[in-house]
Amino acid sequence: MNNKTGILLINLGTPEATSYWPMRRYLKEFLSDPRVIEANRAVWWLVLNGTILTFRPKKSGHAYQQIWNRELNESPLKTFTRGQATKLAEHLSGNTIIVDWAMRYGQPPIAERLKALKDAGCDQVLIFPLYPQYSATTTASVFDKVAEAMAQIRWQPTLRFVPPFYNDQRYIDALAERTQQHLATLDWQPEKIIVSYHGLPKDYIEKGDPYYDHCLETTRLLREKMGKTEDQMITTFQSRVGRKEWVKPYTDATIADLAANGTKNLMLISPAFISDCVETLEELSIGLAEEFTTAGGKNFTVAPCLNDSDISIDMLAAITKNELKGWD
Repeated sequence: MNNKTGILLINLGTPEATSYWPMRRYLKEFLSDPRVIEANRAVWWLVLNGTILTFRPKKSGHAYQQIWNRELNESPLKTFTRGQATKLAEHLSGNTIIVDWAMRYGQPPIAERLKALKDAGCDQVLIFPLYPQYSATTTASVFDKVAEAMAQIRWQPTLRFVPPFYNDQRYIDALAERTQQHLATLDWQPEKIIVSYHGLPKDYIEKGDPYYDHCLETTRLLREKMGKTEDQMITTFQSRVGRKEWVKPYTDATIADLAANGTKNLMLISPAFISDCVETLEELSIGLAEEFTTAGGKNFTVAPCLNDSDISIDMLAAITKNELKGWD
């Protein structure tokens, strides 16, 4: 150990390619996580391996093809997460700090990057899950994977975890500034702003997951920061699958109702995602745009996520510096 400090940014994950087998490997790892799918493991194994992994890879692969970074041959999520780590390292320049990044599912894996930080001389590591709102399906799953990796290390570095930052003023300020920047690029003004979060099954919330409350608090703080009313800035939830009831209101149903009732100009933001990914770039920007115009809407736009913008890096650096207090 050389008394260095490691910072490990961790995002959700991405397939390595859009073809069938890479998509299948990614989906199998993701959907096999008991934090993500809370079901009888034997029954779920049969459903996952018998049906879902037979048909879902092709459908998901098509979605990824629409937004794939062909220049680097990777998903935008990987591009932006790498960019965040690189720029954060520049922002925190010094011989005693090493910034790295990993994915909870897919490449690069958490265990590999933790070992790399340890081998580079880090005797203390700050784990930074890039999920503003806490959920057992995301943040807790990162904790699980980090613990699994640490179980294989005899001389363990000291760890800290960045807590959920859904109500951190630096995060709220960054969201507001990013939203205002996008508004300034439009030659029309939205009648309403939809604040859309990735959804969760309703029973997950009923079991005690705080994610729903965290989302509502993020919207409330953002609404106050931007001077919007509840009618002007609406919270919804996207990406539901399966037969279970998910938390409401649903994003797709909301925008269809708005269009049917005369709303012509709509803007959507997705604060649960620090970086643009298949959900924001394909499901929202392409899929929901088509649904809105089909239902009678005219102008529809999705604001970019924070990504590796200067606004994002300043926010990540400020949160990181605060969490490093007391460490050399």
